[in-house]
Amino acid sequence: MGKILILYDSETGHTAKMAEYVAKGAKKFPVEVRIKSVEEASKDDILWCDGVAVGSPTHLGVMSWKMKRFWDSLVDLWGTIDGKIGCAFSSSGGWGGGNEVACMSILTMLMNYGFLVFGVTDYTGEKFTLHYGAVSAGEPRSDEEIKACERLGERLAQWVLIYVDGKKEFLSELKKTKS
Repeated sequence: MGKILILYDSETGHTAKMAEYVAKGAKKFPVEVRIKSVEEASKDDILWCDGVAVGSPTHLGVMSWKMKRFWDSLVDLWGTIDGKIGCAFSSSGGWGGGNEVACMSILTMLMNYGFLVFGVTDYTGEKFTLHYGAVSAGEPRSDEEIKACERLGERLAQWVLIYVDGKKEFLSELKKTKS
């Protein structure tokens, strides 16, 4: 069974709420899900998981220093966590606050460790996509924001099932979620 870690940093609780929605989406599929804050997570959690959704508040257009510090502390895992699947989500103080850029900073960091990263082309509302990850201005309240978080978790679970567990039948499930 695929193993998914939802790893997040949250100062106001907004990114933590997003993490809950991402986990809710992932749990729609037969995978094991752990949700951990960056303060409680360890190297063992990264070694345990097949896929990770990394969430951070947007700090000056990039991930938080706590999240960056966590990943910087894992440099001894270089080359050993290669090939895991990763995605990103971020909350910001307002629209235009840089949350897509923060997602890109997370994805870049994951790619440096060898993670296979993805975005999602689905629309969860009018003009509302999650190409670089799920984003929210403050706490996710709108249907579009909540659906984006859930869709990210769904897609992570699907990719883990397809690529890690070899369950090709989930390719058809992948196509269903696009409608």
